[in-house]
Amino acid sequence: MKKLSPSILSADFSDLGNEIKEVESAGASMIHCDIMDGHFVPNISFGPYIVKIVNEITKLPLDVHLMIDNPERYIADFKKAGADYLSVHLENNIHLQKLVSQIKDSGIKAGVAINPSTPVCLLKEIMPFLDFVLVMSVNPGFGGQTFIKESLIKIGQIKSIIKENKYNCLIEVDGGINLLNIKQISDAGADILVAGASIFNSENKSNTLKQMIDLINQ
Repeated sequence: MKKLSPSILSADFSDLGNEIKEVESAGASMIHCDIMDGHFVPNISFGPYIVKIVNEITKLPLDVHLMIDNPERYIADFKKAGADYLSVHLENNIHLQKLVSQIKDSGIKAGVAINPSTPVCLLKEIMPFLDFVLVMSVNPGFGGQTFIKESLIKIGQIKSIIKENKYNCLIEVDGGINLLNIKQISDAGADILVAGASIFNSENKSNTLKQMIDLINQ
């Protein structure tokens, strides 16, 4: 069964508890937390303390995406905060295999994220070690962007590599996902779909989320 991971980057932080509980009750599989440092991406979001609070609010697994420099310094902090899935970027981590091993050794599922301009071929050496690949379908840094259609090709390429090599690796997709395109993205091979603004900015969050779940599991 495919998973829907609402991104709290678009949630109302003045009412975060109720926002999270609403999507949890509606059937979300996990909660996506976008961590930005203002260096790797041009925005600052939040850190381990907020992740810890989210973990206290929900029983759902926490899907934490590190868009930060020097993530190796903070793995233990996010582990302590309650991260269940942790993704780091290919683009700014030279010793990627070492970093992935550090994440897995801490008991967290490890993923590597790639930006829209990063070719799939650069993932081949690290994929045998991964629990999931995160395909960014927008340029990371801000919520509410438009889905880059060429990402569908990437998803298909990654899916082919996984099948050919029989890797135990999921595909997560994040950016611009909404009711109009979520089925196409799911059909392309996505296993975990991240949606933020399209859920939290909708008039009826629960109804939107339930429709998305129905679409990806048809």
